[in-house]
Amino acid sequence: MNNTYYGKLIFELSKEGRRGYSLPANPWAAHHTPIPAHLQRTTPAALPEADEQTVARHYTNMSNNNFGVDTGFYPLGSCTMKYNPKINEEVAALPGFTQPHPAAGDANLQGALRLYYETGRILSELTGLAEFTINPYAGAHGELTGLMVIRAYHRSRGDVQRTKIIVPDSAHGTNPASAAVAGLKIVQVKSTPEGTVDLDSLRSVLGPDIAGMMMTNPNTLGIFETHIPEIARMVHECGGLMYYDGANFNPILGVCRPGDMGFDVMHINLHKTFSTPHGGGGPGSGPVGVRSGLEQFLPNPRVLRRDDGTFTMAECPEALGRISSWLGNFGIIVRAYAYLLTLGREHVGQVGRLAVLGANYIKECLKDCYKLPIDGLCKHEFVFDGLRPEYGGEHSDPAHVTTLDVAKRLLDFGFHAPTIYFPLLFHESLMIEPTETESKETLDTFIATLRQIAEEAKADPAMVKAAPHHTPIRRPDDVLAVKAGKFVYQPEA
Repeated sequence: MNNTYYGKLIFELSKEGRRGYSLPANPWAAHHTPIPAHLQRTTPAALPEADEQTVARHYTNMSNNNFGVDTGFYPLGSCTMKYNPKINEEVAALPGFTQPHPAAGDANLQGALRLYYETGRILSELTGLAEFTINPYAGAHGELTGLMVIRAYHRSRGDVQRTKIIVPDSAHGTNPASAAVAGLKIVQVKSTPEGTVDLDSLRSVLGPDIAGMMMTNPNTLGIFETHIPEIARMVHECGGLMYYDGANFNPILGVCRPGDMGFDVMHINLHKTFSTPHGGGGPGSGPVGVRSGLEQFLPNPRVLRRDDGTFTMAECPEALGRISSWLGNFGIIVRAYAYLLTLGREHVGQVGRLAVLGANYIKECLKDCYKLPIDGLCKHEFVFDGLRPEYGGEHSDPAHVTTLDVAKRLLDFGFHAPTIYFPLLFHESLMIEPTETESKETLDTFIATLRQIAEEAKADPAMVKAAPHHTPIRRPDDVLAVKAGKFVYQPEA
């Protein structure tokens, strides 16, 4: 990194009077309507002044500080995309997918509509559900849409008393938030010591006011819920519907299907399971699937196939309405379709198996250094509860090395930190998810690094607690950054 540009703002590189461009005179200026005086500036805008090369070097060096799936291992849990094949980008950039306007009419959009329809049919086959909408923009948006489908179903039957939704304490954090936005009251059920839904806790809250139950499976602990048939029977018998949070769909892809387990509604994260980019909070896509008998409640427009094999965007009067503009984030759908065709029916089952293999490999190699609160087979991810006591992980000792310290030290080795302090079931949660695309060599290097950090925590805890040592920013005050963040450059007087 060149020290001239390192850690500086473009404003700090500015020199008065310096220019990075030269525009020719406008030969049509005399024919233009002048800008009204009341809209013109009386003082120059406070913009940086820099030559082209300074600007190019500044932003190039800035980009080198970013971390992404193309620069290193990204073991973040839980529902985060880790794979972005470049062929997906090439396909999504084709003019036929980037240039059409959604209002061009069915006759001019047959290729795009076919891609949308076929993507939905593939998702239906993979999940065992009847139909999908790919209109929602993200996973949480999909959750909201699915819950709106559940509410629309109950209201269509005149059953307006069902205003509560059951959410296990091992569910994704967005589940209760989505339920609240949908106008539902959240009823929480506890987990057993093994990390699965407590059936007695569930039984105690069932009643005529229950609209349904949301389940993340495998749950946030990376554990597959083994009592799903019994849970589905209990919820259905009380008149509720079963909702499947499919953000953790990777480990069961091509292995088992939520529709076969008794789920009525689910969402999938295209930006996680199907390799579409989701950096910086977007773009995303959260398709929602439903069992037979609920299709009419899916949001408008729906893409249907006519008897003659052509496709149309249809409006259903029973639909819950529109939840997005047209057909959602279409470019993300194109990327997912390309990935699905690349895998093919013969290879899609490898995704789940490799996701499970990688997570269990890391867990078994590290559980002698890091505390594993729930032992046994995990699926795509698992959760440690900090370091084991013999490595300095003693919660009662203020000098102990915390999960935050371990995460900060990982940055010195070029790894992105895993998710920390979530789920809330454990005091020092460290959630690790390698997904299915990483090589054994990468996993071995990550394992060796975490073992080294454990040894450092035992031998020199102060050094670990002072990490990171080699990053542009060390340990900012997170609370101060939120409460008193400075987002606008203020030049010195």
